[in-house]
Amino acid sequence: MGDSELTKGERERLRPYVSNLDGPVFALTNLPETVKGALFARYSRSPKSLRRLLIDEFLPDDPDAGAANEGPGEKQAHALYDRVLAQYGDDSVAQLGAVHLAVEGASNILTKVLQWGRLASYLEQSTRYIAYADQPGGYYRYHRPTGVMADTALAGRYVTVMDGAFGAYAGLIEPMVAFWERETPDDGTPPPARARAIRARALDSLRGMLPAATTSNTGIFASGQAYEAMIIRMAAHPVSEARTCAAQMLTELRTVIPAFLTRTDRPDRGGAHSAYLAETATATAQHANRHLTSLAGSAPTPAQVTLIDFDPDGEERVVAHALWAASGADLATAREVARQMAPSDRRDVLVAYAGARADRRQRPGRALETTTYTFEIVCDYGAYRDLQRHRLLSLQAQALTPYLGWDLPHELAEAGHAERYAEVQADSAALFAELLVATPSDAAYAVSLAHRVRFTMVMNAREAMHVIELRSQPQGHPSYRLVAQQMHELIATQAGHTQIAAMMSFVDRSDPAAGRMAAERRMAARRGFRLSE
Repeated sequence: MGDSELTKGERERLRPYVSNLDGPVFALTNLPETVKGALFARYSRSPKSLRRLLIDEFLPDDPDAGAANEGPGEKQAHALYDRVLAQYGDDSVAQLGAVHLAVEGASNILTKVLQWGRLASYLEQSTRYIAYADQPGGYYRYHRPTGVMADTALAGRYVTVMDGAFGAYAGLIEPMVAFWERETPDDGTPPPARARAIRARALDSLRGMLPAATTSNTGIFASGQAYEAMIIRMAAHPVSEARTCAAQMLTELRTVIPAFLTRTDRPDRGGAHSAYLAETATATAQHANRHLTSLAGSAPTPAQVTLIDFDPDGEERVVAHALWAASGADLATAREVARQMAPSDRRDVLVAYAGARADRRQRPGRALETTTYTFEIVCDYGAYRDLQRHRLLSLQAQALTPYLGWDLPHELAEAGHAERYAEVQADSAALFAELLVATPSDAAYAVSLAHRVRFTMVMNAREAMHVIELRSQPQGHPSYRLVAQQMHELIATQAGHTQIAAMMSFVDRSDPAAGRMAAERRMAARRGFRLSE
């Protein structure tokens, strides 16, 4: 029976649960996540339409039937999941339901753990736009690790250093606002927009004083499968905050999508997987300690971007794949044609493939994904936090320590606050050393966002275009803008991929003050437009 044959009664029963009753495109509404997932799981194995399935298998004839705490169709959905997911292990079924989850008061160590997975969407409170000068409940916003706070003397030292860093940060906000007010030309930007831009620049200048223990709120939207992987990984993490959060997440998610998470803490499934992750991490670290020298006590490493690997024939590859997709030739033939092309002909193909891009969101197709770059980056942890959010690439990072040194924003020196900034960094490093002896897994909380971290980013040219163009925009933080600009330069000069670099036409090297003011003006104009409607 097709949807056109639904009875009047069936149409009324369906009405609350679909966005329309007749069209070929419609959304599900007012249904529990478990039911939506189960419905789609059945959809793949049934000749029936989705509306027909919903009526026949998930909506009881009596709308009051079922347990009082169950939504429509939940009993049937749980039975399906028990049969398909728990018994047969069809992981794709766990992709069919998703949850919005809030994790509040997470340290900047934990937020990076939460955001490690690729198969989720994240939104994090920003240290760039929110001043961390307030004291809710009488306390600055930083995480207090259980292991540290259990030791009275260590806890006192930890609180003293943390409060000192936050106090110094809070005390310099207005002086740096005044500095940027003096340094920023008046270009006619409306006063409220100008004030926002200047305050954001002041917070940019000072965020390096904040420790990694600084807490923020994170919003996550992910499928049951993504949450399962996240929780299993977090359960194996050496930092207790991550393990505690994993347990809390599992408890809350089971109130919304319990059927998706039946295997997560089973000893033979999720438990065994967590143990595997912990064992391999420990074993690999032991080999690293044997074969590679520790950085402790060595000279600081300067901030830098290094291009480690690239394909010398990368532009030929892109040209070949671009032509191949638009032809009937086999790939080997397309590769040979591209190899024999004159450089000017290859350039013409890439110019055509890039087209006339109107903005950075208009990117060429997947032929750009056939050549890759490996960058090793040393930059401040604050910039790493932003760059780490790019998940369509391969990123690995070393442990956060003070051993690589720290960056001093030039404006702090120009404003006469370099000494206070340096004192915070010295206190941060000293506390790290104490925690490393007493409670090693908590030592990173002491490290400031100004301290450098080393990490690698392996990405194809298409993702490089996205990362470099986005992160070079003038309203971005100066630290990661510089990383993006250096990446672009290395692709053009060291890799010799001048045409691929030229395709990245929205890389921005302009003055950041002008860019931020322009962004605020655009926002003010949009607000004004909405208010005038």
